[in-house]
Amino acid sequence: MTTGVLRNPDFLRFLSSHVANELGANISRVALPLVAVLVLHAGPAEVGALSALQTAAFLLIGLPAGVWVDRMRRRRVMMASDLIRFLLLGSVPLAAELGVLSIEMLFVVALLAGAAQVFNDVADQSYLPSLVSTGQLGDGNAKLEVVRSGAFLAGPGLGGALVQLLGASRTLFGTALGALASVLVLSSIKSPDKPPVTTEQTSLMRGIREGLAYVWHDRLMSRFVMSTGASNLCVSAVLALSVLFLSEEVRLAPGVIGVLLMSGGIGGLIGGLTGGWLSRRYGTARMTWLAVTVGAPFGLLLPMTEADWRVVCFAITSIMLSWSAALTNVGQVTYRQTVTPEHMLGRVNASVRFMVWGMMPLGALLGGLIAQGIGVRQALWVFMTGRLLGFLPLLFSQLPRMRDFSEVQARS
Repeated sequence: MTTGVLRNPDFLRFLSSHVANELGANISRVALPLVAVLVLHAGPAEVGALSALQTAAFLLIGLPAGVWVDRMRRRRVMMASDLIRFLLLGSVPLAAELGVLSIEMLFVVALLAGAAQVFNDVADQSYLPSLVSTGQLGDGNAKLEVVRSGAFLAGPGLGGALVQLLGASRTLFGTALGALASVLVLSSIKSPDKPPVTTEQTSLMRGIREGLAYVWHDRLMSRFVMSTGASNLCVSAVLALSVLFLSEEVRLAPGVIGVLLMSGGIGGLIGGLTGGWLSRRYGTARMTWLAVTVGAPFGLLLPMTEADWRVVCFAITSIMLSWSAALTNVGQVTYRQTVTPEHMLGRVNASVRFMVWGMMPLGALLGGLIAQGIGVRQALWVFMTGRLLGFLPLLFSQLPRMRDFSEVQARS
C-alpha cells in the first residue's frame, strides 16, 4: 500500500506552485479583457480577438512544444515559462502607468503569455512522475485537479473583486506576482531536475511524428483521444450556447445565470477531491471507467431546463459532467504517465492535448451554426446526445476489464 502523496515535501512544493499559477491564470483571463474594456475602451471585436489569442498558442505551437520539452529539464522549463509570464503580465500595469498601453500590446502579451503557458502545461504533466512513485500518480493527479478546479471556480469571482478594488491593470500585476511566486516555490524543490533521458537531436518534424505515432499505436490512449475529442467537441458547443440559452430561451436573470455557470467548477472540485480516494479503493482504470459511464447520461437533463424548479437541471448537468471530466482527466494523465517512456512523455502529452483541445474551437463553431439552423434548445439535445455516446470508443477497449493502469508496462 502506498503512502499518501501529501507526505512528500517536494510534491507539496509542486502543489503550491500550482496554486499560485492556476489562480493567477484564471484571474488574468478576467483581468486582461477588463483592461482592454476599462482602460482602452476596446470594442467587442477587439475583446473577442484578445480572448482568442489567450488560447491560440496550443494550436499554434502545441506539437513543437512537446518535442522541445523532451529535450530540456522539465522543472527549468516550468520556471522559465513562469518567469516569462511574470515579465509579460507585469509589463501591462507598467505601460498603463506610463500612458503607453495599447490594444496591440495586449494582443502580444496575450499570445506570448499563452505560449509560455503551453510549455508550462506540457512540462508539468511530464514532470510529476519524477517526483512521486507510480502508485502515487493517481493520487497526485487528483490533488492537482483539485487545485485546477478550485482556481477555475474562485478565479473569475476573485478577479472581478480585485478589479473592483484595485483596478484592472493593478490586478494583472497581482497575477504576475503569482507567476513569480511559482518560480520561487519550484526552485525550492529538493529532488534533482533530471536531464533529458536522451540527447539525440532528431528533427522537429520527426519528433512531432513520433509523438503522434505513439499515441495512435497505443490502443487505449488512442481510444481516450477519440472519446475525449468527441466529448470536448460536444461540450464546447454547449458552453458556447449556454449564456444565450439561459438568457433568451429560459429567460433567467443575469445573477442566476452567473450562479448556474459556476456550478461546473463545483463538480470539478468534487471530482478532484474524490479522485485520489476512488483510485486507491477501486483502481485508476476502474475509477476512469466509472467516471466516463456514470456522468454522461446526466447531460440529457440540460435541455430540459426551464425558469421554474427545472432550473436545477442545468446545475445538475454542469456538476456531473465536470465531476466526470475531472476524474477522466486524472485517469488519462495517470495512464500516459504510467505507460509512456520518460524520453517520450513531453511529445505524447503535447500530442494528446493538441488533438483533444483542437476539438474545442470546432465545437463552438458548430454549436452556433447548428443552433442557427434548428434552434438553441434543439441544438443542445443534439450535442448532449453526442456527449452521451462519447464513451463508445472506450467500451470496445481493454479499459472496462482493467483495475489499475500500473498493470500495463511502459513500452520501450
